[in-house]
Amino acid sequence: MTVAPEAPGARQAPERPRTTLPGRPRSVEPGGEHRRALTSLRSTDVYAVIGAAASALALTWLLFAWLLPFDGAVGFGVMAYGFFLLVYALLVSFDEDGPAIVDRIAAAVVRSMGVLLVAILVFVVMYAFVEGRKALVHLNFFTQDMQLAGPLEPLDVGGALHAAAGTMIMIVIALVVTVPVGLVCAVFLSEVPGPFARFVRTIVEAMTALPSIVAGLFIYATVILSLGMEPSGFAAALALSVMMLPIIIRAADVVIRLVPGTLREAAYAMGTSRWRTVWHVVLPTCRSGLTTAVILGTARGIGETSPVLLTAGYTTELNLDPLRGPMVSLPLATFQFVKSPEPTMISRGFGTAALLMTLVLLLFVAARILGGRGPGHLTRRQEHRRVSASRRDARRFAERPAAALLTAAPAAGPSAQAGPAAASTPPGPPARDAKPSTAPATFRTHPRSSS
Repeated sequence: MTVAPEAPGARQAPERPRTTLPGRPRSVEPGGEHRRALTSLRSTDVYAVIGAAASALALTWLLFAWLLPFDGAVGFGVMAYGFFLLVYALLVSFDEDGPAIVDRIAAAVVRSMGVLLVAILVFVVMYAFVEGRKALVHLNFFTQDMQLAGPLEPLDVGGALHAAAGTMIMIVIALVVTVPVGLVCAVFLSEVPGPFARFVRTIVEAMTALPSIVAGLFIYATVILSLGMEPSGFAAALALSVMMLPIIIRAADVVIRLVPGTLREAAYAMGTSRWRTVWHVVLPTCRSGLTTAVILGTARGIGETSPVLLTAGYTTELNLDPLRGPMVSLPLATFQFVKSPEPTMISRGFGTAALLMTLVLLLFVAARILGGRGPGHLTRRQEHRRVSASRRDARRFAERPAAALLTAAPAAGPSAQAGPAAASTPPGPPARDAKPSTAPATFRTHPRSSS
């Protein structure tokens, strides 16, 4: 069937009306509307931030100095920050629409809060080092205790060695107790779900908000009063363990539950048991997160004061025996130094606080070095062991065919040697004394003759 073309003067169908959206006209290019990159940094963004900050400071200074009876650095900062957000939103609205304005304001709030937290941290650290610089410059501060130093003694006598040693002994004992127990409990909560696991998780979450004085009173009542142990560093370590344990369990539980289930399924599909899967798949995968959990628990326990004061007492002498005699920690020594009205003791207190922060930093770096590797990353020793095991496996696989050939050669040797001679000798009648052969018979096929 052939359709005839329309005549040149034929009537055309009317074009349908098109909807016109209000606002800026869209681009007529074939690509449609231009895609806006919200994460790219442009010069206009930098100018908007600088202009908003300058305008906010000027407006706040005008209100505080000339128009309103306001005073105080905190109020000045809060009002300047509010003006900054308002002016920044106004400047961004000149080039962007609604969603982009909201995105820019949210980014400004998040980044400014991050800068504020970093500034507070730097201020606290630097203030401790600046106030304790008079004590930190003396070598005896790191090598002596306070046995021979009184409140009126100069800074070249006495130090914080007894407090640093006590802190290290207590935190090492607490880590030896809490790390295995905490990791095993976290594995139980994540790998063995059930009513009892939910009950244990509820108790752990409730213990994360346990006041430190309650932990100290618990160890004081059970270990010192009931069991008759004298106040010592070991009792203080047990009190710190009560504080650290729920933090490590909760953080490790969250990290283990983030391991993809496909890794567990792959291990189970290969016939691996549950605990070998946990040991060889789950724990190596979340090793970095488990290290962070241990660091969080250590930071919680190393800065406690009241449990140590209740269970270990206070002393100015160096005591390295955790089972006998009182023992002091760096936070407790800092508190005792700072509450003195003497300037030298206050300098010793801030120096002890700076020493505590340095010790925490060293522990953090050591923990990140030991367990901060991601899944699949091996140390040099582990890589050497893996390469050696691979070479042994390759050697064993290569020796298997050779051993099989050596085993099969003696059985096939006599028949192979007698083969040509037997082919040239005509067959005769079997001997009377000959026993029937148990070797399998060999059949030869001859071509069928054409006749």
